[in-house]
Amino acid sequence: MNKPIDRVAAVYLASTNERHPEQPRKRALPGEHDPGKLLMACGMGHIPVGSQRYLALCDELLRTEVDYFEVAPETTWRTAEDGTFVPNGYHAYFARLKEETEKPLVAHGVGWSPGTVQRDAERSARWLERIRTDHAQFGFEWYTDHLGATELAGLELTLPMPLPMTPAMVRVVRASLEDLQRIVPRVGLENSVFYFHLGDPLDEPAFLGSILDAPRMHLLLDLHNVHTTAVNAGFEPERYLERLPFERVIEIHVSGGSESDPAWLPSGRVLRLDSHDAAVPEEVWRLLDWVLPRCPNACGVTLERMEGTVEENDVAVLRDELRRARRAVEAARV
Repeated sequence: MNKPIDRVAAVYLASTNERHPEQPRKRALPGEHDPGKLLMACGMGHIPVGSQRYLALCDELLRTEVDYFEVAPETTWRTAEDGTFVPNGYHAYFARLKEETEKPLVAHGVGWSPGTVQRDAERSARWLERIRTDHAQFGFEWYTDHLGATELAGLELTLPMPLPMTPAMVRVVRASLEDLQRIVPRVGLENSVFYFHLGDPLDEPAFLGSILDAPRMHLLLDLHNVHTTAVNAGFEPERYLERLPFERVIEIHVSGGSESDPAWLPSGRVLRLDSHDAAVPEEVWRLLDWVLPRCPNACGVTLERMEGTVEENDVAVLRDELRRARRAVEAARV
């Protein structure tokens, strides 16, 4: 994705909580390392696209409230004249941040396009080589991307497009994850937001389960995405959640959003948007409390917030949200 590659990485930050001595150990999945040794964390995410003020406002949260960073690797690259992906200035920023804080990194991509059937072989090779170099430097704990396609017929798309939920597409998406897995051993998918669907959205949990039914493949469960899809498609979010393979959940995202302008559509219909530009709504907090005890292998809870939406009075709100997420993690362990 040429334009997004020029942007700074999303960074997600988290505060680790040690496992309570009486808490049952997590269940190991086939082919996994001992999950009891993994982080169980809560965190904050943002995409500081050229926003130095945003970084300054969040600096204390970055350095004192969290224990790991989650980065969208491709947003720390730029495209060189020969077509290779080379580090941009934010790549060095995250390298310094890791060195200064000694905190681990998690990768959450936006452009690998797991659902592309006919991949551009040269693009894929360049992409994987850059990830290999970054993984050697940053040592990603795991690598996830979004369910969907962001590269179609040679066009690079801003948002993931929905996929037909067929056995053939299961094989396509899993093969793309296997390519990543040759570099980063633990990989996974986030349930994306789609504003139209190729099939029943309530069939998506089974589709995800089929894709991820392999060693060291995981689900990044985005609860605001579930909330958004439920609002727009007209169903209760628990109907989606109860169909998921909870044992596959490695990380959970929470965030806020907004509503679309009625003028956007001829009908005047308003849609819920996954815009990460507001506080987490109570509906999402309720889902977090409901889902956390059901995810025995979850390793992180991440708060997302976009750059350009944070002012001085928002910093206290973000800190409160981080601490609320931490309390939810602790409550789930009782």
